[in-house]
Amino acid sequence: MDKTVVFVDDGFFRLVKKYLQEASNEKLQFLQTFRNICKNEDLSLGHLFVYMAPPYQSRTPSKQENIIRCQYDKMKKMLCGKKWTTLREGRCQRLKINGNFEYSQKGVDTHLVMDLVKMPVVFPNVKKIILIASDSDFIPAIKDLQDQNIEVILYTFFDKTRGSKFSTSNYLLKSVDRFVELKKEFFKKNG
Repeated sequence: MDKTVVFVDDGFFRLVKKYLQEASNEKLQFLQTFRNICKNEDLSLGHLFVYMAPPYQSRTPSKQENIIRCQYDKMKKMLCGKKWTTLREGRCQRLKINGNFEYSQKGVDTHLVMDLVKMPVVFPNVKKIILIASDSDFIPAIKDLQDQNIEVILYTFFDKTRGSKFSTSNYLLKSVDRFVELKKEFFKKNG
């Protein structure tokens, strides 16, 4: 079985996981999901890259901010403790828009694009990669990989509502060799 490298935009992945978990009322897996996706492609997971940003912390963190940070730190420790995973961190930006705070990740996509571009050098024997994302910013890097005869398989989740948190660019869907919709079954222990 050929090895693959999986690249995960964790902000997007967690939104999908949360949505599917709430819809099914079941606790869904994290790491097992990536093994299940590889199995679905008849590939073995050689390396996992996860791109995330620490949660926002105010100068005097609230109890809720501390809880969220503690959960993040546990996830970070777990990922960093495995030789077959790489964690890349961006940062969290908080903006006040129309009286409400909005949070967004910064620098995460840049890390992902940089790793995609370096992939043929770091993993020269890998001919298929799996990208879990929904962002069209990755298209130039995808095209570059394809020019080097590396197949890019996109695992994504979308609805057909413009502006939805699950909207995915048709341009992204057309840019990859193939796309697969993330389903609840991928998140189960024995998916």
